[in-house]
Amino acid sequence: MDALIKSIRPNKQSEGRPAEIDPAEFMAAAVRADQPRPSRAEAEKAVEILLSYIGENPDREGLLETPRRVVEAYDELYQGYHQCPAEVLNRTFGETAGYDDFVLVRDIEFTSQCEHHMMPFYGKAHIAYTPVERVVGLSKLARLTDIFARRLQTQEHLTAQITAAIDEILKPRGVAVLIEAEHTCMSVRGVAKHGAVTFTSRFTGMFRDNPAEQQRFLSLVRGPNR
Repeated sequence: MDALIKSIRPNKQSEGRPAEIDPAEFMAAAVRADQPRPSRAEAEKAVEILLSYIGENPDREGLLETPRRVVEAYDELYQGYHQCPAEVLNRTFGETAGYDDFVLVRDIEFTSQCEHHMMPFYGKAHIAYTPVERVVGLSKLARLTDIFARRLQTQEHLTAQITAAIDEILKPRGVAVLIEAEHTCMSVRGVAKHGAVTFTSRFTGMFRDNPAEQQRFLSLVRGPNR
């Protein structure tokens, strides 16, 4: 069937610079409730076809329930398409006693799926922001990470999405995001370099403009025992 696929990657470029994140990526769910999609039966049939493609027999006992299980796993792994990142950050708290330093949540574990090979990449996100009067619940930063991670991704885009959502919705004085991850599309296939870790970072506001604040963030992320 023909499905309407909503573009979530703008291709616009201005003055030779990469396009900024489109707010549509975090202000609403990526998939509309009324968006046409293949049925569950069609999805399960697609899994059967892939099983046949690799040389398996979808009718053998061990694989009879595999199409159903795979589709159920996809519902879980890619639930981020149906969640709204903005809703996670909408509720803030003003009782901060004038707190004016940055807030850092370190070691947020996540698992995502590479959009190039649909293979897992996993690691940790470290997120800091400097609030203006109001703060967001600490668990919300972890939930925000999970929403974006549970979509087909590149690590670079994941880093940019988390940063842009916090920057636009909370409007803090600055945001810092550092992600470290291992990609199975690199460790178990292709060059097969197990243990290779990729680092990506993004800074806005005071973290981008003040090298001392950026270094303080990185020092706290690394910690004395890391």
